[in-house]
Amino acid sequence: MKNRKMLSEVEIDDLVVAEAEDDSAWEAPTKVSRKQKTSLSLPVELATRAAFLARLHQAPTAEDWIRKVIEERIQFEEAAFLGLKRDLAAKATS
Repeated sequence: MKNRKMLSEVEIDDLVVAEAEDDSAWEAPTKVSRKQKTSLSLPVELATRAAFLARLHQAPTAEDWIRKVIEERIQFEEAAFLGLKRDLAAKATS
C-alpha cells in the first residue's frame, strides 16, 4: 500500500472546488431509491396552514409544496453551513 499524506478538511475542500468543473475527475452518479416513503406528522393547525399556502402557491398537493419548501430550506442551510465553514477555515489560516 502506498504511503499517503492525510489531507485536512480545507485541503480536501480546495481539491474538490478545483476539480468541480472537470467531469473526468468524478465518478458516475450513484442512484439510491427508498423502498418506503417517510412520513412526517404535523399538528393539525400547522397542516391546515401548509395546505392553505400550498393552494396559494398553486401546488398540486400540500405534500408537494411541503417537500419543495423543505428541499429549499435544506439547500439554504447547507449553503450557509459551507459558507460558515469556509469563513472559519479562512480565519484559522490567517
